[in-house]
This record gives sequence, structure tokens and C-alpha cells, in this order.
Amino acid sequence: MGEIILEKQREIDMLKEFSNANAISGFEHEFVKLFADKINPYANVESDGMLNLYAYRNENTGNKPVVQLDAHSDAVGFMTQAVRPNGQIKFVPVGGWVKYNIPGTKVKIKNKEGEFIPGVVATKPPHFMSESEKNSVPEISEMSIDVGASTRQETLEVYKIDTGCPIFVDVECMFNEKTGIFFGKDFDDRFGAAVMVTVLEELQGVDSKMDIVAALSSQEEVGLRGAYVTARKIKPDVSIVLESCPADDTFTPDWLSQTGLNRGPMLRDMDTTFIPNPKFQQYVCDLADKKGIPYTRSVRTGGGQDGAAIYYENGAPTIVIGIPVRYEHSPYCFATYHDYRAAVELTKAILTDLDIEKLKSFKSF
Repeated sequence: MGEIILEKQREIDMLKEFSNANAISGFEHEFVKLFADKINPYANVESDGMLNLYAYRNENTGNKPVVQLDAHSDAVGFMTQAVRPNGQIKFVPVGGWVKYNIPGTKVKIKNKEGEFIPGVVATKPPHFMSESEKNSVPEISEMSIDVGASTRQETLEVYKIDTGCPIFVDVECMFNEKTGIFFGKDFDDRFGAAVMVTVLEELQGVDSKMDIVAALSSQEEVGLRGAYVTARKIKPDVSIVLESCPADDTFTPDWLSQTGLNRGPMLRDMDTTFIPNPKFQQYVCDLADKKGIPYTRSVRTGGGQDGAAIYYENGAPTIVIGIPVRYEHSPYCFATYHDYRAAVELTKAILTDLDIEKLKSFKSF
């Protein structure tokens, strides 16, 4: 029992570390290094110039069909566009933001010398607002980040912040032992990445009829860019995307809600970029039912993920296993240890059950 408790605590600590890492699209270095350190005992690791990381399972033989696991390393954030005359920073979003979620957000800016400078997306105090301002949200192009400077020269010369400096949401991840709920930032897709690490760890010495490559793809939030590259390199025969997916359980009626906390991972039937291989999808649902692993299925009218890039790059049957996250693409998220573990168990079940004949059946007419 003590060993199980210790293992759970290690997973919780990893998830918190992953969430706290600073990594927006194009600036994934910090998280890629952290992920590499965690997965290195279980795989041979290499990377490319785009900061995609490839982890080849130690037990791979080189003569089996290849399954690509995928998670993405980047999160949404911002980038410095220019410094205003008053020293505040004009910024642009990196990835999919809505303006309502941005004002008042605590951030940190990595300046030209690599130091992190704290700041906040500035808001006008209500004392100075007109009635119309109190009932509206400015456009992102009108917003500014305040780091405490009073002049443009001060921001440039003292704070060393200028065009191109990346801006990260600054929220520390917390875990509630009583409820099993995490609260923090960037759960999309740090939970999917953590699933890959845990799966490779727990499959040590376990037989699989597939060679397994875990790819940590960059720049998903700005067009699935890294996954096109990883799919081209790995050339998988089948692919499982571990994504953190937006939960709809707080604003959708029960009969329509398809993703919620503590309901297990979500198997995606459609989004704006992707429809999975239907035979692979049904195989996974049947396997989950057989193993007693909870899951939901969803048909989405928005969103997209790396499965589209991998599937359409080489036609490998692909599914998406999503860990539910409330308030994705905002500064503050909730997710549960229960759903993370269910995603781990489902992925392990697939990798230990899948064989060549089943793989062939996914491609049959």
C-alpha cells in the first residue's frame, strides 16, 4: 500500500511540474527538457530543430508495426509585439484565446537576457470607467501588459523587454488530495504528455506486438505544425493522440454534455479537423468496456488537434484519447487524477492488446 501511495504522489508531483513549466508555441524548450528527463529512463530520446522530441521505447525491436503516441509540448500564451510610449507592452495572442479571458491575467515575460519579468494584463480601475466601458471588454489589440515601467525607454533598457519576447501565463499548479482535483495552467496538453511518460514506465518489460514511439510535438496550438513533422519521420502504422480536451459539463445540459470531470477520457468522433478511423475507434470503445475503463464519446463543432496532422500525413489509423479539462485556453484550469489514470489504463490496454491482425482490420473495407 505504501508503494502505491508513493507512486501516486510521484505522478501528482510530475503533473504539477509539467503544468508549472513555461512553454508557449515556438518556445517549448523548458518543457521539452523536463519531459525528456522524465521519459529518458524508459526510452531512447532524440529531438529535431523544431523542438519535436522522439522517445523510442527501450524494448522496441525494429521489426514490428509502429504505434505513434502523440502529445504536444506547447500551450497558449502571448508574444510582445511592441512597447508603448508609457512603457506598457502591446502583445498578440499565441494560440486560441478569446478576449474575455485575458484582462487581469498574471503573466511572466522572458526578457532578452532570459530573465522572467512579472506583469499583469492591465485593466482600468472601475473608478475611471464610463458606463459603457464597465459593460464591455476591449479588443486584444487595445490591451496592454504592465510590468511596472513608466516609459518606453525603461521597459527597453531596464526590463530588457522588446519585440519578440515570449509571454507566459503565471499560475502555480495545486492538487487537492481530498477531491483529487488539480488547479493550474496549461493542462492542455501537459496531462497528455504525462500519460505518455507513465505508460512507457508501466510497460517496462511488458510484451507488446507493436514498437512504440512517443512523440512530443511542438506548435500544435498554432496549426498542428510539429505533428506533421513527427508523423513524417516516424511513419507510424497506427497512432494514438493523447490530448487534453475541453470539458463541457459546467455549461451544457446533461443529455448533451460529452466530456466532464471524473467521467474518464473522451474518445473524439469528430471535430473541425478530424474524424477518426471508425473501426479503430470502435475497437477501443469495446476494449474499454471489456476492461471496465470509463470513457465518453464526443462530436465537436469546434477545435482541432494533432490527430488530424498525423492521420492525414500518412493515413495511419488514428484515434484521440482526451483528458477532460475545464476552462481550456484560459489562465485557470481544472482536471482530475482519476481521468489521468483512466487515460493511462486505456492506452496501456490498447498497446498490450493490439496486434497485426487487428491493425489490418482497421484498414479493411
